[in-house]
Amino acid sequence: MKTGTAPRLRRHLLRAALVLPWLVAAATAGADPTDPQTCERCHDETEDYPVLAIFQTPHAAVADERTGFAERGCVSCHGDVEAHLQRPARGERRAPPEITFDEHTDAEDQNRACLDCHQQDASRTHWESGSHAFNEVTCVSCHEVHTKQDPSLHAGRQTEVCSDCHQREVHQLSLPSRHPVRDGQMSCTDCHEPHGSTTRADLNRPTLNQTCEECHAGKRGPFLWEHNPVGEDCSTCHEPHGSPHDGMLQVRSPQLCQQCHMGTHSDTAFGRDDRDDFRVQGQDCMNCHKRVHGSNHPRGSFLER
Repeated sequence: MKTGTAPRLRRHLLRAALVLPWLVAAATAGADPTDPQTCERCHDETEDYPVLAIFQTPHAAVADERTGFAERGCVSCHGDVEAHLQRPARGERRAPPEITFDEHTDAEDQNRACLDCHQQDASRTHWESGSHAFNEVTCVSCHEVHTKQDPSLHAGRQTEVCSDCHQREVHQLSLPSRHPVRDGQMSCTDCHEPHGSTTRADLNRPTLNQTCEECHAGKRGPFLWEHNPVGEDCSTCHEPHGSPHDGMLQVRSPQLCQQCHMGTHSDTAFGRDDRDDFRVQGQDCMNCHKRVHGSNHPRGSFLER
């Protein structure tokens, strides 16, 4: 580098740094806030957050009138941006848009911006009564709008999103007996409706049993000989996410069975010395009572066949 080139380069860079804010202010002055190019002048590929990726998503499909983006651009979600387009006074920060989808905007206002369009979907009908809305969870807590592939809508990554809050369930999904969620064969939304429902745990069916029976239809019955808890609530015996016991049982058999069945031979080998009774050798009720969910055999009243 020739002598004097470095100081000259520094002067040019300093001049550019002083002039650039004025150029940006001039470009945004009187700009159309509904034109996405107005926002792109600052929010370009240099952003830490990938803003421009929204053009690879359905939200920015300008040919789709349902998006609102075709007519109002970024303001269709971010609201009034007039103050944001004005150059701030020296030493002050630029005013944010009306809705910023972060801690500066109330959760209710953030969600309202999304629900203006998305509440038309039947799955959003019960959002206000759901546990997520009750706990002031925002849509962007789970969804990423400016990315090509929203993790919440990707079956292979959905569990990562849910695990940020539902740590207990994530632990249960790592236990020896579990639903194959971590294996990619299921996703959380196969059972739960994250946008709210009228059931406990935001299940996507009217009852827990109906939710389980979507996959476990063979346990539904009707049976000639019924095991009453089966028709009442699957979680009476089973842990829905995972358990250290076979069959995702709440506790191991026979302790589980003894919570209801005490007397006759059900407690013979547990607390007594009469261990020669063949009916309890191996200490598992299901050694004999194999049809624990119900039986259609004419002689299956004891669920043995």
